[in-house]
Amino acid sequence: MAASRFDRATVLSLLILYVVWGSTYLVMRFAVEGLPPLLMGAGRFITAGLTVLAFFRWRGEPWPTARQWLYSLPIGICFFVCGNGFVAIAETKIASGVAAVVCAMSPILAAALGPLFGERTTAREWAGLVLGIAGVVVLSRGAEVQENLGAALVLFLAPTAWSIGTLLARRLDLPRGVMASAPQMILGGLVLLAAGLLRGERIVEVPPTKALISWLYLYTFGSLVAFSAYTYLVKHTRTAVALSYAYVNPAVAVLLGVLFGAEALGPHTVFATGLITLATVLMLAAKAPPPAAQGGEGAQGLGARSTS
Repeated sequence: MAASRFDRATVLSLLILYVVWGSTYLVMRFAVEGLPPLLMGAGRFITAGLTVLAFFRWRGEPWPTARQWLYSLPIGICFFVCGNGFVAIAETKIASGVAAVVCAMSPILAAALGPLFGERTTAREWAGLVLGIAGVVVLSRGAEVQENLGAALVLFLAPTAWSIGTLLARRLDLPRGVMASAPQMILGGLVLLAAGLLRGERIVEVPPTKALISWLYLYTFGSLVAFSAYTYLVKHTRTAVALSYAYVNPAVAVLLGVLFGAEALGPHTVFATGLITLATVLMLAAKAPPPAAQGGEGAQGLGARSTS
């Protein structure tokens, strides 16, 4: 049963979720400064997926069936290739704060695409969609997006892919609980590896220390620690509390980008952040769906979202 009050564990879990998943966008930018974006993600998600698989097998969870591995492939592609991989590519040219604001559109787009998957979209959700689109339009008028239209287009595709992956994950036969993340990350990571090699990405020398530390942070904190905090919140708090990261993370990401990433904070980014955050609050208030991690790190998986 969900907790009716915020105990220390709940507060700590929320702080971890807000700070860690909010920081993954900036840390990803640091990582791709010294690592090829798709190969960086491939190493992260294959390693994280194998870690989760080994841990839950040790705990006695059943091995995913052949059907579950097959169904995990399109979801892994949506979350980790088109979602996280596209964000990593975009962040080679676009500020991490801008990327976080765009990725906050994921729950809004999921509601908009819901009717295609048999879900009803409420009037409040449509209002949230309109606000979210307005935020994206405002953001697209900023100088940084205008100067990097190709990267911006790739970035705008990421939350759409996350949304499709989330909707698919609700309907397909997948392993129960957190174990569902393992085949998604492993298969998504393998596709990322193939895509990176086909794209011409190579690691020909030892990457800079900053990039390696950033990769380790994304794997350890973004993929494992933060998701552990998230699963605790799902079990012990109301859904709205567990999902509150969706509208806190963009503001955290923008702030961290300004303070530690020397990123400019233009009026378009500020206004768009407000519009998309308000839209996300409307979405979560309109309907509390089954909790699904996204972001920076991303939906139904340990690493998506980040975000991340």
